[in-house]
Amino acid sequence: MPLPQPDLPEPAHPDVDSMLSRKFGKEVANYFSGSPLNRVSFLRPDHSFLSAALKHPSSTFLLFNKLEPLIKSPTALATATYAEVRPIIGDDPFEKTEEDLIKEYNSSQYVPQIVFLGLDEKHEGFVYKDWYKGQPWFAVDVTPTKSVTEAAEKLIAELTGRGLEFSKGRMHLSLPAQEAAVYAEARHLLDWNARNPYCAACGYPTMSVNAGFKRTCPPKDIALSVQNPERPPCATRTGISNLSFPRTDPTVIMAVVSADGQKILLGRQKRWPKYWYSTLAGFLEPAESVEEAVRREVWEESGIHLGRVVIHSTQPWPYPANLMIGAVGQAVPGGEEVHLGHDAELEDAKWFTADEVREALRVGTSGLGENAGPEYKEGGLRLPPKTAIANQLMTAVVNGFATGAPMI
Repeated sequence: MPLPQPDLPEPAHPDVDSMLSRKFGKEVANYFSGSPLNRVSFLRPDHSFLSAALKHPSSTFLLFNKLEPLIKSPTALATATYAEVRPIIGDDPFEKTEEDLIKEYNSSQYVPQIVFLGLDEKHEGFVYKDWYKGQPWFAVDVTPTKSVTEAAEKLIAELTGRGLEFSKGRMHLSLPAQEAAVYAEARHLLDWNARNPYCAACGYPTMSVNAGFKRTCPPKDIALSVQNPERPPCATRTGISNLSFPRTDPTVIMAVVSADGQKILLGRQKRWPKYWYSTLAGFLEPAESVEEAVRREVWEESGIHLGRVVIHSTQPWPYPANLMIGAVGQAVPGGEEVHLGHDAELEDAKWFTADEVREALRVGTSGLGENAGPEYKEGGLRLPPKTAIANQLMTAVVNGFATGAPMI
C-alpha cells in the first residue's frame, strides 16, 4: 500500500487580506518549503551564538549517515541530543572564532560536518541578546569515517538498537510538511559540503565555516608544513566568491495549456510506469530568463511553441540542490503540433482534456515506485503526487488559475 500523501505547508499569512492576494489569489506553498525555522543567517559567523545554541538543553539534532536521515518511521524524523552527538563533534566546535579556526587550519584533521539550521520560535528555550529566541536545530553528518569511525559506529548501534533507522532510498516524500522542509535544508547543506572538499579556484582543500553555509580556502595549512604553511594565492580570498557558497540550480517546470485553453500537454519518460505522465521540465541556462527557458524547453522536448508564460509557484528540491520554478505557459495558435524529434528525452507527449487530468488528480496520483489509489482503473492516466510541484501546476490549471474559472 502506498504511504498517505502528507498535507502541503501553509503559506505565510494565509488569512491576511491584501492587494496581492485579491489580485492573484492565495499563495501556494509547495512541499519542502514552509520551514518552521528562522534561519537567522546573520548570526552564522557569531561563534558565541553558535556555541551557546549548540549546548542549550533544548537543542535538537538531525543525524545523517551517507545523506540518509535518521527516522522513526517513513512518516517521522528522529532527533538526537547534544550529549549523543558530543563524542562525534567534540565538546564545542564553535568555541573559537572563524578567524582563529582559519589560522589554525590543518587539512589532515577530519572535522565532522555540522550545520546550524535555525531557531524554532514556537518552542521556548534558548534566548540570545534578548532578540533571538527558540529551539536551536542542527544537522550532523555521523557517517563513520576517519577519526570518528568508532564514535559514529557506537552511536549508530545505540540508535538502531532503540528501533530507529537511517532511511534507505533517495527521496523522502512522506514526511509531515514542516519536517520535510527542515530535512530539505539539512540534506542540501550536508550534500553541498560533501561535494566541495576542494577549492574550485585553486584546487586546495577547503574548510567549512558560517555554521555549514560557506566553505573557505584558508591561506595557510599546517598539514603542508608547520614551519611554512603558506598556500598559493587564491581568487576566492580577494572578495565575495560564488565558489564559496552553497549552490542552487534553478529548474523550470511548466503546465502547458492549449491555445484555446481547453487542454493540457503532458509528457512521459521511458523509465516511468505505464500510463504515468507529468509536466515538462528542464534546467534554466546561463543568460536566460525563466520565461525564455520555459519556451525553449517546451519546444525542444515537444515541438510546441509557447506565447505568454506566467510564474505560479516554486519548490525547493534537495536532490541534490534544485529550485523548481513552476510556470504556466500557453501555446500559440498554429503551434500545437507535437514533434519529439528535437530532443530524445521524452518517450511521448500529448494533449489531455481537463476532465482526463481532473480524474487522474482524483484517483491516479502516486510516487514513481508506488501503486495508484484504490479507485484507479488500469489504463487511466497516472500523475505525480501532490508533494510534487507538477501536481500543483496541473491542479491550478484545471481549477482556473489562468482563466479565473475551472476548465471545462
